Parts: sequence; C-alpha cells; structure tokens
Amino acid sequence: MRLNSTAFADGSAIPRRFTCDDADLSPPLNWSDAPTGTRSFTLLCDDPDAPAGTWHHWAAYDIPSTLTMLAEGAASDAEQLGFKQAINDFQRPGYGGPCPPRGHGLHHYHFRLLALSRLGARASSASIAANSLSMARSDGAPSVSFR
Repeated sequence: MRLNSTAFADGSAIPRRFTCDDADLSPPLNWSDAPTGTRSFTLLCDDPDAPAGTWHHWAAYDIPSTLTMLAEGAASDAEQLGFKQAINDFQRPGYGGPCPPRGHGLHHYHFRLLALSRLGARASSASIAANSLSMARSDGAPSVSFR
C-alpha cells in the first residue's frame, strides 16, 4: 500500500496551515494498492519525539474501503465522509496538527494507514492505534508511514 500527500513530501516539513500555528487543517492524503478483502482503513498520525512520549495527533477509523483519499480539512467532514475519529492527545476528537513545544528540537510526524478486514469502533486514539495495529498484524495487512 502507498500513502502520499499532495501538500508535502516524505521527510519534508509539514506546511504551517496544517499545524496549531495556523488553520490546523488535516492534510490531504491519498492511498493506493489496498489489499484484497479490505473492509475499512484506519489512519493514524503520531509524534514519537514529544517530550512525554508518543503524542497521538489523529486516529481516524472505520474509513470506508471505497475511499482512496481524504481531502484537505477532511477531519471536519468525517461524519459526511462516513468515518469516525477518536479523542486525540489534545483531548478533543479529530485532527490536532503539529504543535511541538518551542525550543524542543526537530519532531517527526508519522502518518500510518492500516487496511483492515473488519470494522471496529473504539473510544481513544491510543486504543484505536493499539487495536488497529493488532488487527492489522493479525490480518497480515501492510501499514505505510512517512514523516
């Protein structure tokens, strides 16, 4: 499976409009080559460089298998697009963009897309991540990440 963004390249800086310093929009993402039998996707965004450990910025789940992209700002249209979002580490549902503490150094943001052979609702981004990763491993489904 391949996961890409038209807003930034793998390893490059995330544009300001997708951060807490600006509009805090979820970035446009597209994917291809989902495994046969995919019933839903889970999309995760985490910052492993956060001072207190991995910070969960976004967990979108039960994304219909018919979707192959999320447009810029799709987090605000989740219900209309047919997916759910967990509570992130900012203690609100949906996307919370990069917002590292001033002077903390370089942070990396990992966007991961998981293809799942089943649907499964959970309440928090941490449990979504744990359960989705577990389901993906048991499914043998690939995950894709970039910074």
